[in-house]
Amino acid sequence: METGASRVPAAGTHGGDGPAVARALGLDPADLLDLSQNLNPFAPDPAEVVRRNLGALGHYPDDRAATGLLAERLGVDPGRLLLTNGGSEAITLVAAELAGGVRSEPEFALHPRDPDPARPHGPRWRSNPHSPTGRLAGPEETADVWDEAFHALATGAWTAGREDGAVVVGSLTKTFACPGLRLGYVVARDEAERERLAARQPHWSVGALALACLPDLLGAADLPGWSRRVADARRELVDLLSAHGLTVQAADAPWVLVDAPGLRDRLAPRGVLVRDCASFGLPGVARVAVPDADGLSCLERALLRSG
Repeated sequence: METGASRVPAAGTHGGDGPAVARALGLDPADLLDLSQNLNPFAPDPAEVVRRNLGALGHYPDDRAATGLLAERLGVDPGRLLLTNGGSEAITLVAAELAGGVRSEPEFALHPRDPDPARPHGPRWRSNPHSPTGRLAGPEETADVWDEAFHALATGAWTAGREDGAVVVGSLTKTFACPGLRLGYVVARDEAERERLAARQPHWSVGALALACLPDLLGAADLPGWSRRVADARRELVDLLSAHGLTVQAADAPWVLVDAPGLRDRLAPRGVLVRDCASFGLPGVARVAVPDADGLSCLERALLRSG
């Protein structure tokens, strides 16, 4: 007889494959708590913002106003800021322009790797907080490209301010829990570099709806409050997992790592999806996003039912 675990699809390279897993298990995607994706659990529902800006669908994108507003929040010259179709496009553009490789493994899968790891060449990349360990970079640490996709949720500040002499990439969709809108950015080292990166983009890369929503999203942002709530919820998550006999590694990010082979297959049939970290080179480790209070209760029920 086919068990629930045997019907769970193999994990992809990235998280967020909840709809595919739900379909395979015969579940309504709305009934599956997807803790394989790291989204701000305390951000307001973006649906209302989207509804208020649906009129943008009748226009071609114009990113000038949104660029200026985000540059002001980041504290950078708007001539250095490039809006992108999510953080993934930001990384792809910078990798195509600069190449290089990660400072050390494990590291986020989309960052470039050296063709010959024994002979590293070019700019060094580092996520901050580090993915997957969740550790924030210390003041003595250096990199040529900083990925700050989760910096706001870890610290309550938009950026670490390390952009002098370095490129910064970011993902607003994590901060505002709206991955479908695809909002990311690059802070280039100067305007010339920004123009070279922009030349690699398809025209109208960021959609008009996302651009129209950005001012409302920024206006509702509470980075310090969200960061405090994430930290509190992370402690509650650690307590829950530890109470079920699981070994947990927690740092500064909106997720924790759990040493528990097979945890993804155990929990998915019970309505909770976690991230398999094999693609990070960490077999047997699961990454669990920090949930809100309702999500924590859902996870507790799934843990109890899975034994």
